[in-house]
Amino acid sequence: MANIENMTSRQRIVATLKREATDRMPIDLGSHMSTGISVFAYQHLREYLGWSTDEIWIPDMVQLLAHVDEDILRRFHCDCILLEPSWNRAKKWNPRSGYEFTIPEDINLKYDDNGYWVVRDKDGKGQMKMPQDGYFFSGDWLCRYNERDEDAALALYAQQAERIYKETDYAMNFLGYSRGPGILEAGTFFYGIDHAVQMLTDPEEVHAHQERKCAESIEFAGKVIDALGEYIQLYSIGTDMGSQQGPLCNPAHIEEFCIPYYKRFCDFMHANSDIKILLHSCGSIKPLIPLFIEAGIDVLNPVQISANDMDPNELKKKFGAKIIFWGGGCDTQNVLGSESPDDVTDHVRKMVDIFKNNQGYVFSASHNILGNVSPENIVAMYDAAYDAAFYSN
Repeated sequence: MANIENMTSRQRIVATLKREATDRMPIDLGSHMSTGISVFAYQHLREYLGWSTDEIWIPDMVQLLAHVDEDILRRFHCDCILLEPSWNRAKKWNPRSGYEFTIPEDINLKYDDNGYWVVRDKDGKGQMKMPQDGYFFSGDWLCRYNERDEDAALALYAQQAERIYKETDYAMNFLGYSRGPGILEAGTFFYGIDHAVQMLTDPEEVHAHQERKCAESIEFAGKVIDALGEYIQLYSIGTDMGSQQGPLCNPAHIEEFCIPYYKRFCDFMHANSDIKILLHSCGSIKPLIPLFIEAGIDVLNPVQISANDMDPNELKKKFGAKIIFWGGGCDTQNVLGSESPDDVTDHVRKMVDIFKNNQGYVFSASHNILGNVSPENIVAMYDAAYDAAFYSN
């Protein structure tokens, strides 16, 4: 490892994941589909900074997140970058006056008579909708476009990962549960309320399904290790297991029906690579964190500090020595979009002081930056994070 005074971004992330000394807390904007920024807020931010908005493209056609360019990453001292190849066939989309973004060519996107943008899947059974003045789609999660088979998709990801690794200093995260083009959802062992109910009504079938899913996920992860393992630092798994008020089901059921399969997956990854496992789960999940640690999860994201029983001080005190927190640096529900830049600055400094203590923390907000957040508040958040990031302060 390099001298901590001369660390590259990738070295800083790796050291943090290993709990080794770093010069400062790493910073993330947009390396994950829950640490990103709405394409509308991103355009406003670039305009505010006086930078071009001609080549903004959307890697996530549900949340309408922007691909964050390297000039923005440099401006805000970010240490990681999104690993997501651009659409191989693309077109321009004008969602409303003043905005033009690049999207996949074969998306079935129409504007209806009721003032909604509508996306339908190929067979017409699923759809998403967004008001003409909206910021994201709701409905079925339709995100597969420009389809490729698994081998072709992995080859494309590997090609991009190799380029980023050799040409930049950024760390990368492979979104193993990604719904991106041609990629199997691997490492997802909880499926929301329906799955929680099935744990009670048909436990044998749940276990049988989990066995199949785990075997498929491990097989796929092996292919990822072979194709990208020397380039990537993280592999993301998981899905939301919490509501605003608490876990979506009894933690004992998560422990019985999900944790053994997460553990088997983590054991495989740790035995066969140096890649760390990031688990994404929104909501109030404090009672589940000991189970995640038991399973071998290395990193927890997005750390929804606005949810019930997710006090940052308590989280860091109880679990900070055993799991890396990635997120929680700014409350996106109650602060980032509604308070003044000065209030955002004060809030972020407080959160950073809590989470960065004793290392083991990567800064991002508690979820994506929404489309109506002002550029002034975004700048305030990231400038405050960087100012407070240094361990020598």
